Amino acid sequence: MPGLLLPLTRAVTYTRWLHVLVGAIVPFACAMVYPGLSNPSPHDWLLVVVLPIPLALAAGMVPSVRHAEGLQARLMLFPGPHARVRNDEDPGVSTVFSASWTDRARTGAWLVLRLEAGLALALVTNTLLTLALSLAGAAAGEPGLADPLLNVSGAGWVYVLLAPLPVLVLGMVAAGVGALMAQAARRLLGPSVKERLAELEKRTEQLLERNEIARELHDTLGHALTLAVVQAGAARAAGDPDFTDRALEAIEETGRAALEDLDRVLLVLRETGQPAGARPALDEAGRLLDSARSSGAQVDAEVTGPLEHLPGPVSREAYRMLQEALTNVLRHAGPVRIGVRIAVEATRLRLEVHNPLPDPAPVTGTGGGRGLRGIRERAALLGGEARAEQHDGHWLLRVDLPL
Repeated sequence: MPGLLLPLTRAVTYTRWLHVLVGAIVPFACAMVYPGLSNPSPHDWLLVVVLPIPLALAAGMVPSVRHAEGLQARLMLFPGPHARVRNDEDPGVSTVFSASWTDRARTGAWLVLRLEAGLALALVTNTLLTLALSLAGAAAGEPGLADPLLNVSGAGWVYVLLAPLPVLVLGMVAAGVGALMAQAARRLLGPSVKERLAELEKRTEQLLERNEIARELHDTLGHALTLAVVQAGAARAAGDPDFTDRALEAIEETGRAALEDLDRVLLVLRETGQPAGARPALDEAGRLLDSARSSGAQVDAEVTGPLEHLPGPVSREAYRMLQEALTNVLRHAGPVRIGVRIAVEATRLRLEVHNPLPDPAPVTGTGGGRGLRGIRERAALLGGEARAEQHDGHWLLRVDLPL
């Protein structure tokens, strides 16, 4: 029994009750016009039930009605901040305008259901409250106080115990009808297939954006920290004040660039609506090569073709790939001789980075590190290919991107 009475302690039960009862306004308004509510016959009640249906279907054809009904259902049919039992889950009710005839048909069906359910619950509410009032009058010695569904005659203390029963039954009926209406709202006012696909595409774009931001942070901060560690170690080993000054200057410049990239990424994460700033492109590759040289590496670079004419996405992604390739060399092989070749051809961009293998050499030529995986992902998104392998005692990275 306590479990049956539990819904009566929840605020959402009464908001649902009110929401359903409001639907009875239209049928009763129509009934006042025709056939009237003065001693209605069964035929009159049938007209009261049927006449509002065309009006409900016509209203469902208006796109904004679905928006209004969705907002009402979200507010009154599901637990929210006003309820004792919080429910932070999405109720599954759409609040957008009707975009198709299917949406309009579902909205019309929902309005018909809401009107008919409201009319039925209003009649049940009136009947049971009248019965409770009659039992209370009989307990007070006035059995004819109201005209209930059941005849109450006489007076007695037993009616004091019976008077609350119709109210409890009404509460449980209202709770059950409200729960059923909430389920119906999910089905009839829930998102359509098109809306679900749009939401799925939105979530996919968010995941791709997060992965892109993760790659940006990995490439930028990993490159800066690797250069700082290599330069600091080289300065300590050299013991030369001039070399130490140059190393500290390079560390400062690298750290400043990394902070600028970090601010740009954080600006995107905050979603302030402000421009996130331009990402570096491949025509700025000289900065990467100078950073690698300042760490003690000997960089032999060969650039052919106009880098400034590359498409924006290709140029920006190629810059990050070159940055990650140089970072991997410095991290795993140290300040060694590095060969870099950038060739802009008619339809493709070719990027090669090679360096002597460290001792001991890598076991596999496929590369399973996060950096190489990020390079492959960037190349694949552009329709290109990236390969890393051992070749003649060197570690060779080849990237081929279509223009």
